[in-house]
Amino acid sequence: MLRSLPFSVSEDVLLGCGDDASVVRVTDDYAIVQTIDYISPVVNDPYEFGRVAAANALSDIYAMGATPSFAQNLVGFPVNTLPIGYLVEILRGGADMMKTAGVPIVGGHTYEDHAPKYGLTVTGSVHPDRFVATRTGEADDVLILTKPLGIGVITTAIDRGLASAELERRVIEVMTTLNDRAAQAMVSVGVHACTDVSGFGLLGHLYEMVKDRNLSVELDYSAIPVIAGARHLICEETLSTGTRNNMLLLHDKVDWNERISESDRWVLYDAQTSGGLLLSVSEDKKSRLMQTLADMGCDAAAIGRLRHRQTGDKQFIVGS
Repeated sequence: MLRSLPFSVSEDVLLGCGDDASVVRVTDDYAIVQTIDYISPVVNDPYEFGRVAAANALSDIYAMGATPSFAQNLVGFPVNTLPIGYLVEILRGGADMMKTAGVPIVGGHTYEDHAPKYGLTVTGSVHPDRFVATRTGEADDVLILTKPLGIGVITTAIDRGLASAELERRVIEVMTTLNDRAAQAMVSVGVHACTDVSGFGLLGHLYEMVKDRNLSVELDYSAIPVIAGARHLICEETLSTGTRNNMLLLHDKVDWNERISESDRWVLYDAQTSGGLLLSVSEDKKSRLMQTLADMGCDAAAIGRLRHRQTGDKQFIVGS
């Protein structure tokens, strides 16, 4: 139904709806890249929530291979039920993360809401011929993931008082790690496609890469990094609505190895916040990309590859 809505069309809109960010050409060698993202609290500390939300908003720009230039805050806040100091801490966290990224915040917008929400619009730039899109991977490409999964399970457990302080610190560290160095590595080596892993989970974002194309995905479950402790938390109480919706959308598109338990399968549907980059790179560049990522301090993993989809194949084949 949403596809029926009218969208502006121009020869200068190089990439619009359906990708991580929009790309609009300004001159022959300069294009603007823009995104907006805001979230509800995923951790208890308002300062850390601000940092996470800012890193999450920046990620779409990095996924395009672009350089962020400036940002604006977007805040929803329940002024009658939470102290203003809570809002101050959220904004301080966002400002500190943007300072780390070297991106100035130049304004924003606030509105009254029943619960706190925070995010940013981020504007960046890229050469019109050099941005990285989501749906341009090729058959036999290797898939590389730059952050571990399990973020959604852990943040839901935090919300329900089921996660240890140590695990909360660990997931905050993962979420507040910027994807800038991973983006620099992919731009320097060259990849066919990229997206960041967020609310649709690993399988959902892979589906965005290959849907409506004659491609399928082979994954090696044992190679997929997961935050230590996340699998042990998987239960009815730690599966978010987003994660459940991801499963409902995709479960009939996956051919699972029977050795992978029903519980462990949830990790690939898990809705992430400020997850890593998912890169599609040719086999001949894999080693150089992995080494460049390692040199930049990114603990990346090769988790599978794209294949020509054969008649009767499901979209995903997950082996152990």
